[in-house]
Amino acid sequence: MKDITLENERVKLSLLDLSNYKHLIAIANEKDLIFYSPSDISTPEKLKDYVAIAVDGFYQQTTIPFLIYDKIKQAHAGSTRYGLINWKNKVLHIGWTWIGHDFQGTDLNKHMKFLMLQYAFESMKFEKVEFRIDERNIKSRKAVEKIGATLEGILRKDTLMLDGFRRSTCCYGILKEEWEYLKATVFIDIH
Repeated sequence: MKDITLENERVKLSLLDLSNYKHLIAIANEKDLIFYSPSDISTPEKLKDYVAIAVDGFYQQTTIPFLIYDKIKQAHAGSTRYGLINWKNKVLHIGWTWIGHDFQGTDLNKHMKFLMLQYAFESMKFEKVEFRIDERNIKSRKAVEKIGATLEGILRKDTLMLDGFRRSTCCYGILKEEWEYLKATVFIDIH
């Protein structure tokens, strides 16, 4: 796979790797940043391991991890990725997204999702984009609903969390045939 940079006037998504992940150390230390994730980024070493797994997935062609740069605040904001990339069936997931508290509640996430959806549907020619979200994470669920994702079902107690809790996961999706409508309505202010 080639080097991918997704960018507009608001945000720049560049490949995350072991040479640039240190931009995320301070953000990764923010309290409860990834409370609803089974991952652990609480120390620089654990963050490096998290990034190493994502980078390995990139070389296996199952993930594309991104470093998020907020152009308005002129600061690195967090990380996101394409994951569980199924090249045969043309389905991938957008997730593993975390942005610092100072960047939440801005339009940064909407701009990121627009760029990622546009690239998945228009450049990669994928048929479906999925989002998997902890059932308890109402904020993230509302965010993907706001950009037009449809709740397709809930996987009951399918993910073991770090504290031993078994979470249920909400499965959302956007189909390729829905993209043009969403681009013209939900994302009309972006492109």
